Amino acid sequence: MISVSDYGFLRQFLKQRSGLALTEDKQYLLESRLDPIIQSAGMSGMAQLVNALREGREAHLTDAVVEAMTTNESLFFRDKRPFDLFTSLMLPQLLARRTASQPLRIWCAAASTGQEPYSLAMLLKENERLLAGRRVDIVGTDLSSEVIARSREGVYNQFEVQRGLPVHYLLRYFTQEGQNWRVNDAIRSMVRFSTLNLLQPFGHLGSFDIVFCRNVLIYFDAATKSDVLSRLARVMSRDGFLILGGAESVLGLTTEFVPGSQQGFYVLPG
Repeated sequence: MISVSDYGFLRQFLKQRSGLALTEDKQYLLESRLDPIIQSAGMSGMAQLVNALREGREAHLTDAVVEAMTTNESLFFRDKRPFDLFTSLMLPQLLARRTASQPLRIWCAAASTGQEPYSLAMLLKENERLLAGRRVDIVGTDLSSEVIARSREGVYNQFEVQRGLPVHYLLRYFTQEGQNWRVNDAIRSMVRFSTLNLLQPFGHLGSFDIVFCRNVLIYFDAATKSDVLSRLARVMSRDGFLILGGAESVLGLTTEFVPGSQQGFYVLPG
């Protein structure tokens, strides 16, 4: 069992480092996610882990705890509609507004194991004629260094490629390696992955025309959501598009984004 004081410390610890806002009834989640760390470190229990985190002398424990509590659920072409809007509305509008020398920049801010940015890369390959040689930069970031390493590798098991990925895309853009499938180099080279904590400054990434920030704000409290949205607005082009998860919204959190012309994305006002 986790004590009240230890649970209070862990709630604050996780909020400061990852933005995760745990409610008072999530002790069971902490225990199930952190028990493997306790076991692998040869610790006697949760109290010893908390003491080590309080002392802050073992950075690897901090990283391990944060990564263990991060939800990394992803699949190819997840929810479908954002990807339909990408090809039918966002991409054509941006191409019409930009000169051929201007690159398009896309940021997947919660890339997890890479399915989202790779889905976008495949769509860009499918619409290569429209790009007419224009450079497109796709940046995929995530808090977890473990999932970013998986993203860079681009290897998925049979279950993962069967979740949302059309068969003809699998055959066209993947190579089978035993029981797994590897994303072809042509697609992998289109995406640059790096670790990034959305609670920290991200202005160094530059400006983006499209930002996918899906299914991550739901884990933050209102103040953190507002802060992240405000900083996202500052790294977006004035005619850019922000895509959130289906259960997420900017309403009541910020006035720096307004709903777009169709349901499914947000834009900067004016």
